[in-house]
Amino acid sequence: MAAKAHQFSSVWTRPERQRRDQPALSREQIVAEALALLDTEGYDALSMRRLGGRLNVGATSLYTHVTNKDEILELVIDAAFGDVGLPATIVAANWRTDLLALGKDLRATVLRHPWISTAMTGAGLAYLGPNLMRMSDTMLAILEAAGFDDLDADRASNAIWAYVLGSTSTETAMLTSVARSGMSEQEWFTTMMSMAEQAAQNYPHVAKRYDFYRDADAAQSRDDFFDAELGLILDGLELRRSRRAGK
Repeated sequence: MAAKAHQFSSVWTRPERQRRDQPALSREQIVAEALALLDTEGYDALSMRRLGGRLNVGATSLYTHVTNKDEILELVIDAAFGDVGLPATIVAANWRTDLLALGKDLRATVLRHPWISTAMTGAGLAYLGPNLMRMSDTMLAILEAAGFDDLDADRASNAIWAYVLGSTSTETAMLTSVARSGMSEQEWFTTMMSMAEQAAQNYPHVAKRYDFYRDADAAQSRDDFFDAELGLILDGLELRRSRRAGK
């Protein structure tokens, strides 16, 4: 049992150790430098040796604070999500507005730190961090205040998280392709729409979609799609809430 428990160790379940180095290397320094490295050079650039070099310490010094790279990612992911704004006061009548605002801010954070989409798959215990816990707790509190029972609130929260993180993962992948192409986002979008229309000639329902969006503003379309699609989830929750209230 102990061996199995060790497989699920997390930086969040251990007290932070104090070093005797002068000056002492802190967890905050490690997180700040790792965040800067990831933001400037991307997910693949992060390694214990590379991070130690940026901090002017040996990689072994980092192991006083973390056991591996995954734990650094737990810390950095949580730090990045600390930028997400949360409502100061939860008012039942504002539940849709609050959830939409939270979802949009969560998306904006992932777009500012595109490595998060990849990092989340390798740091499975990141959700134990205080910032992510605070976001989850707030989302559940909003849903419960709106009248959803514990089970519905939990499922609704999971659905919103899954949509926001899934859609922004696709969005960051697309924006990475744009950056590599050397085109502007609008040029890339227009070129891809033209190619997609040709490929979809024998698929009328798909072709109609591309024809509709051919002349759209690329960046604005991304914002509009996100708002509308998250709105569909909220519409479903509104319907479920109404039906529950009518019982």
